[in-house]
Amino acid sequence: MAGIGAKVDFFDGFGNMAQHFRSRLSGGEKLFGTMITLPTATTAEILAGAGFDWFFIDGEHGPLGTSELLSILQAVSHRVACIVRVPEASEAAIKQVLDLGAHGIIVPQVNTAAQAEDVVRWARYAPEGQRGVGLARAHGYGAGFRDYVERANDEIAVIVQAEHALAVENIDSIVQVKGIDAVQLGPYDLSASMGKMGQINDPEVVAAIDRICEAVNSAGLPIGSFSLTPTAAEADIQRGATLICTGTDAMLLGRAAEAMLAQSRELDR
Repeated sequence: MAGIGAKVDFFDGFGNMAQHFRSRLSGGEKLFGTMITLPTATTAEILAGAGFDWFFIDGEHGPLGTSELLSILQAVSHRVACIVRVPEASEAAIKQVLDLGAHGIIVPQVNTAAQAEDVVRWARYAPEGQRGVGLARAHGYGAGFRDYVERANDEIAVIVQAEHALAVENIDSIVQVKGIDAVQLGPYDLSASMGKMGQINDPEVVAAIDRICEAVNSAGLPIGSFSLTPTAAEADIQRGATLICTGTDAMLLGRAAEAMLAQSRELDR
């Protein structure tokens, strides 16, 4: 039986996927994904067959607790890069999700450089950070502990969200924080923080988004975006976004059902 620290196939698969995603991200490749919000591994497993580059797994707004996240990661993390949005910028939330075996994290409401530094510190093992050390799924439940710890700092993607007016004010210092791999846009929360709820095409909101993208591009970091449709994603791609998330699992299911029903009703005319 393999002892603690032995290299196992479980981690080989995890490490290869994580390394592949972070390398593609830093290399500027356009990566296309969708958001996983439904608390069922089956839905994620079906969508993994579509060929997405990555999944934006929503642990902030989606009804996904630890058990649901674990099931989704067990079902698809060997097939597609799984980046989990944690519910908040906290040490416990980040540690737990990474220990489950996420290939990276998206952290909401990072509004200052100090917050960004905390996020990086909580996501990296010493000496680069102070991530807590445990034995969990990411470590092969102990069998791949040494290999995981040696490679995690190089392979885990750390993405922060700029989605508040305060983040816009501090974006120049946020993007200079060492260890950040990308900045995710959050247009809806940004518009709300500016007193323009949902008005993501308002000139002031657009200008704030452009300001974020300008700073991120200048720092040489990738930009992440979320849009409801591919057409809506085009504007973010023109701003330089390469980490593209379009739609959600629930939307894909609903729209496909509506389209099929509409076609079926046409048969009866």
